[in-house]
Amino acid sequence: MSNPTPTAELSAAGVSIWLDDLSRDRLTSGGLQKLIEEKNVVGVTTNPSIFQAAISKGTAYDAQVAELAGQGLDAEAAVFRITTQDVADACEVFAPVAAASQGVDGRVSIEVDPRKAWDTQGTIEEAKRLHEAVGKDNVLIKIPATLEGLEAITETLGAGISVNVTLIFSLERYRAVINAFLLGIEKAKANGHDLSTIHSVASFFVSRVDTEIDKRLDALDTEEASSLKGKAGVANARLAYQVFEEIFSSERWALLAEAGALPQRPLWASTGVKDPAYPDTLYVTELVAPNVVNTMPEKTLDATFDHGVIEGNTISGRYDEANSVLNALEGLGVSYNDVVALLETEGLDKFVASWNELLGDVQNALDAAGKES
Repeated sequence: MSNPTPTAELSAAGVSIWLDDLSRDRLTSGGLQKLIEEKNVVGVTTNPSIFQAAISKGTAYDAQVAELAGQGLDAEAAVFRITTQDVADACEVFAPVAAASQGVDGRVSIEVDPRKAWDTQGTIEEAKRLHEAVGKDNVLIKIPATLEGLEAITETLGAGISVNVTLIFSLERYRAVINAFLLGIEKAKANGHDLSTIHSVASFFVSRVDTEIDKRLDALDTEEASSLKGKAGVANARLAYQVFEEIFSSERWALLAEAGALPQRPLWASTGVKDPAYPDTLYVTELVAPNVVNTMPEKTLDATFDHGVIEGNTISGRYDEANSVLNALEGLGVSYNDVVALLETEGLDKFVASWNELLGDVQNALDAAGKES
């Protein structure tokens, strides 16, 4: 019998591997199906930047854009149709995975319009509209973890819709996200929904924490500062898992679990290594534990499949070590609160910029198609 691949070992250790990418080419070429069969991929996440890259390249969307131009749709309506179609088609590809895992995996995420990240009511309405348009049980609606997003998370879950909470950087905000999730599940229960059909993940961003903190450590230019480089992202995520373990063993959770509710799993996002000095599987192999998701760009997935060394659980029992990293950073004057606040702002700004670029690209394509017809 051949040895299991690193991605198979990662799955066996309790990590669900999701791909952080989607395009029509992946769907029509059978490439996505191949990743399921060969590299243990059991889900997909998308975001505004991913759709912007997919739609602006190649010719895969030309026919649909021409059709939508003929119907007189504007860019916003066209983007909604294009992205919900890709996600619905991906949900079909993952339907057998969803069935085999009782809906825990086989999930495809689609994000609300990022310009609504500070608009609670607008986010709730958009979440319901996306859920209805995709029309698949295995879709996850992505809602950013802004302060305004917390109530939207609760209301969306309370309506029986599964949610991926995105752009979480701080442990304090993560606690608030879990509370919003619990309130949502309590609301769903009061509304008479079947709790066993409501799924959620909390996307905790990893590599961007190191990118910002490393920049500040480099500016200090000391030996102690250098020794802490590349450690904050993993430490922060490990402490998030400690929060997950703590809250999902509470009495409040036990009552919901008894009623059929499923825990909101931590999802490691932004797991592509930005600094070539670090191992390219750093944010995979150092963040292995049961009941987590790791959503990887294809480059990271390929690296893990090729040479990832999976050594069982690399999170539990390492919380003191993780705390000491964050404490040492504070001791050097690198403010954790300042870093995570900046990263949330930058993350949202990036998604809004990508969304606006996408709308511009699609509008240009619609105009060009309109002239040709």
